[in-house]
Amino acid sequence: MMVDNDDNIVLIGMPGAGKSTIGVVLAKKIGYEFLDSDLLIQKQTGKRLQELIREKGLDGFNALEDEINAAINVRQHVIATGGSAVYGKCAMQHFGKIGLIIYLKLSFGAIQRRLGDLRDRGVSMRADQTLFDLYEERTPLYEKYADVTIDCEHLELREVVDRIYKELDYEEGD
Repeated sequence: MMVDNDDNIVLIGMPGAGKSTIGVVLAKKIGYEFLDSDLLIQKQTGKRLQELIREKGLDGFNALEDEINAAINVRQHVIATGGSAVYGKCAMQHFGKIGLIIYLKLSFGAIQRRLGDLRDRGVSMRADQTLFDLYEERTPLYEKYADVTIDCEHLELREVVDRIYKELDYEEGD
């Protein structure tokens, strides 16, 4: 899938899928800037995600995330979204207009192995929700919004970046 010169690459997926790490390496490889939407939220509010979730509750946090993400206006960026970005309909429609949305897919087992304490990560989830519940709830949303799905299971960072690179129709050496 060829990407226009002004398009962005938007990475979605579960917490622990590697969106930020892969995003930085991919941006470097294709000559784009990198933007982490979680860090943008923290910068704009002056608060950590965990604080925002505690203060605003899940619905309030998700609305804030949707608002900030929907206002991102950049070109030639790799944008790593928070795992909960897919709850924001406005933001996801906006991302679809300004770039190619790539879902970094991992199995539940792989996500479970990668994550520590979710509450420390500022993950948007209900108190009664398990990681499995969250995975089951979000997976259909990731699949719905994705233009491209990259199965990252058993792949090293470099291999994931190379797969995305090939999807973008870049030639080696570009």
